[in-house]
Amino acid sequence: MNTVITSREAILEMSRQLIRQQGWSGVSIHALAAACDVSVGSIYNYFDSKAALMAATVESIWQDIFHFSDGAAPGESFPEFVRQLFAQLEQGAEKYPGFFTLHAMSFLGEERPEGRQAMARSWEHIQKMLLAVLARDPNIRPDAFDGNLGREDFCRLVFSLLLSALLRQDYDSRAALEMIRRSIY
Repeated sequence: MNTVITSREAILEMSRQLIRQQGWSGVSIHALAAACDVSVGSIYNYFDSKAALMAATVESIWQDIFHFSDGAAPGESFPEFVRQLFAQLEQGAEKYPGFFTLHAMSFLGEERPEGRQAMARSWEHIQKMLLAVLARDPNIRPDAFDGNLGREDFCRLVFSLLLSALLRQDYDSRAALEMIRRSIY
């Protein structure tokens, strides 16, 4: 058995793999150490508790699903970016069955602040990407946003549509995209 793992990312990749194969119940410090072929202590060198490991795993899954980068390509329309987000949610649901509903439920209790914080960071990043793409879209009507509905408000509404799709496991973006087009173009 190795006593040194190559990296924190290697541990997270194996944790993601265990979740894909066995679901949340398949991930524990002992199972992960066995899968990585390292000692339990090696895992604890990177994560001081199972809660810390699970929080980091949640964040890494969100990053894997959304391939977090600087957002869309220059000139990409806001609706096209939103369509891609819906598609990424659908692909994420296929790659990590049950992830969206199970991890959200598992982090609702007060004893899981790391998980809630990881989820909040990921969601905040998605909202920032939405705002950046919206700001770069040159085709938006000049009067689309005002004191009653600002860009940030609009992005929060669009994000809530993404969350609703996630919870309903319905990744058809057509209605959301039509609403966006009618609202801002």
